[in-house]
Amino acid sequence: MDALLPPLLAFTAAAALLTITPGLDNALVLRTAAAEGRRPAWAAALGISLGCLAWAMLTALGLGALLAASELAYTVLKWVGAAYLVWLGVKLLLEPRQAFEVAANEAAADRRGAFARGFLTNMLNPKVGVFYVSFLPQFIPADAPVAVWTALLGVVHVVVGLLWFVCLIAATQPIAAMLRRATVIRALDRLTGGLFIAFGLRLALEGRR
Repeated sequence: MDALLPPLLAFTAAAALLTITPGLDNALVLRTAAAEGRRPAWAAALGISLGCLAWAMLTALGLGALLAASELAYTVLKWVGAAYLVWLGVKLLLEPRQAFEVAANEAAADRRGAFARGFLTNMLNPKVGVFYVSFLPQFIPADAPVAVWTALLGVVHVVVGLLWFVCLIAATQPIAAMLRRATVIRALDRLTGGLFIAFGLRLALEGRR
C-alpha cells in the first residue's frame, strides 16, 4: 500500500494544477455561471466531468489490452505520448496566452442543455482521450493492473475537477477577474508547460514496466 500512495498523490497534485489552468472547461463553467446562473453551471460541470470519466473508462479498457499485447505498440505509444507532451509544453512555454476571454452566452438554457454542452464538449474532443493515454501511464506503479489504475486515476481527475468547479461557481466574479490578468495566465501556462516537458522526458526515458 505504501508503494501505491506516492504515485497517487503525485497524480492528484498534477491533476489539480492542470485543472485550475485556464482552458475550455473552465471557460464553459464560468460563462454558464455568469450568463445562466449556478444551477446550469453545475449541470455543465457535471457534463464535463462525466465526459472526462467516459474517456477515462474507454482509455482503461483499451490501454491495458494494447500494452499487454504488443511491445511495438507500447514503444510507439510511449514515443508518441512523450512527443505530444513535450510539444504541448514547448508551445505553452514559448507562446503563453495573453488573455482569457469568457464569452457571454447567447440565451438562457435549461440545465439539460447546459449538461449536454458540457458532456459533448469533452466527448467530441478526441484530444481528451489522447491526453489520458499519454499522461496517465506515468503514474501507474510497477506491476499494477494498468486498466484498473487508469480508471482509478480518471476518477481522481474527475473528483479534483468537481472540487475546483465548486470553487469556480461559488466565486464566479472574483475568479473571472483573476483569470483575465495577463500575468496570471502567462505564469500558469509556463508552469504547466514545464510540467508537460518534464513528464514527456520522463516517459521517453523510462523503460517498459
